[in-house]
Amino acid sequence: MPGECQPLPNASPSPLHLRVGPILGGRVPGEDSVTIGLVGRGIGASLTPRMHEVEGARLGLDYRYHLIDFDTLEIADFALRHVLDEVRELGFAGINVTYPFKQAIMPLLDEISPDAQAIGAVNSVVMRAGKAVGYNTDSWGFAESFRAGLGDVASRSVLQLGAGGAGAAVAHALLECGAQRLAIFDVVPHRAEALAANLRTLFGAEVNACRDPSTEARAADGIVNTTPVGMAKLPGMPIAAELLEARHWVADVIYFPLETEFMAHARRRGCKVLSGAGMAVYQAVRALQLFTGLEADAAAMEATFRAAVAR
Repeated sequence: MPGECQPLPNASPSPLHLRVGPILGGRVPGEDSVTIGLVGRGIGASLTPRMHEVEGARLGLDYRYHLIDFDTLEIADFALRHVLDEVRELGFAGINVTYPFKQAIMPLLDEISPDAQAIGAVNSVVMRAGKAVGYNTDSWGFAESFRAGLGDVASRSVLQLGAGGAGAAVAHALLECGAQRLAIFDVVPHRAEALAANLRTLFGAEVNACRDPSTEARAADGIVNTTPVGMAKLPGMPIAAELLEARHWVADVIYFPLETEFMAHARRRGCKVLSGAGMAVYQAVRALQLFTGLEADAAAMEATFRAAVAR
């Protein structure tokens, strides 16, 4: 029947099907359905599936979104290649990619969009004509969220915490939104140095890696956390709480939990804050459009997100 999933072949299952096949309940996507996955670790609380499925249904699609959580499946990072092969083999229309795979997946792809190549991170992969094509919707998502939530703040000087996949996307967005000076701190110094060098080449801006975030915090107008510190599986603060001042604006890319310890401390200090909710919604809007070729309704997807958070 149109829109129905088809049973997995009766032939002996590929070792790959032992990873993702069970998530589908033993059935592969049908020709008239759209099946997407989210690949990452510790993603059980993600609201992305809900946003995609509700908007897909509104668009009249048989839209199915599955979590491919490496923690839950108890598989090692090196299996990423096999998981990508499997979702392609099973007929997925695409996957979203989150921590810790946004950079690791890049050499495994057939093609990468110019924007994602420049950013150095991929968070959306579209399966097109047998090829896996990588895109980055995080940067646009953060920029849209920043303009909507903090568009009136001073952003001449910004301290960014983290230089991973999310950090690369956010750094691009900050510079595109008008930041003139960007300091990047990462617990792996060479990662911050590499990102800063790439951004200087691309933007000609004042971008530097820093070893001491306390010095940069005193000079910054705003502080952005792009690290996983604060996620449900990695609680804590990405920077010492005493470095936050009421004059700062503070942003986080994490949205589960929506109120991280970092956000809570910032509110108590009197800072203007921007949670990861907006970025989560807007990146999902752009990703759904890439997966389906249809125009997604950002307001409707945000309403779905807010309703899910309120449960």
